[in-house]
Amino acid sequence: MKTTILIMLSLALVLSTKAQSNQKAVKSKVGPDIVAYQEAGSLAQGQNQPKRKRQRRGGRGGSAPGGKRKPTMSDTLRANVYADNTFIMYINGNLVAVDSIEFIPHNVVSVDVLPEYPMTIAVMAKDNADQETGMEYENTNIGDGGFILKIGEKIVSGKHWKAKNFFHGPIKSDAKNPKVIKTTLPNDWFKAGFDDSSWPSAKVFQEDEIGPKQPYFDHDFTGAKWIWSDDIKLDNTVIFRLTVDGPEAGFYTGR
Repeated sequence: MKTTILIMLSLALVLSTKAQSNQKAVKSKVGPDIVAYQEAGSLAQGQNQPKRKRQRRGGRGGSAPGGKRKPTMSDTLRANVYADNTFIMYINGNLVAVDSIEFIPHNVVSVDVLPEYPMTIAVMAKDNADQETGMEYENTNIGDGGFILKIGEKIVSGKHWKAKNFFHGPIKSDAKNPKVIKTTLPNDWFKAGFDDSSWPSAKVFQEDEIGPKQPYFDHDFTGAKWIWSDDIKLDNTVIFRLTVDGPEAGFYTGR
């Protein structure tokens, strides 16, 4: 009898040792992170967890001060922006849009804008140009710029905008010995209070002078004009500004 019990205990010990060895082997194959994830899942399944009520995200929140209502998406305006080659755009000193593609392919950036008047729009648009030569495609070509914008139905780019160039070249289109002229960018060019009264007006260009790519035709730019500073080929960094007057917002904006 004692012999039988000893044999059974020895067999159980052998099986247990073998199982532990197999488990270690599995862990070594799948990695400790996966094993920990599996063990945590098994533990969670083995517990009686109380069911949670599904909660709505974004709750009602507090009331807007001053008797104003909270804005809805119907209060926003859709902005379509196309720059050859890239741009950043501020509205009332706040960054609202960045073209994530610096060169090609050409693209249109569309964002929703919550209008607050007066609305000061400030855009820095850049043609893809080498900082030392003003040329592109590994200094084999003189590029050209171009900018067009439409916000809602009434705010469009045109000659009523201000436009100032800060990077010109190659001087006199000299591609053999290219040189550039740079003007220091003002630190507060994007702010609403910046004085652009001495800046020249934007110059309007025809669509065939720009040669826009397909994304332009896929978006609404009705009524908007292609603009740049005086020289669409040699001016490489241009800042555009426009202040638009309008009614006081009937909704709360947090400012």
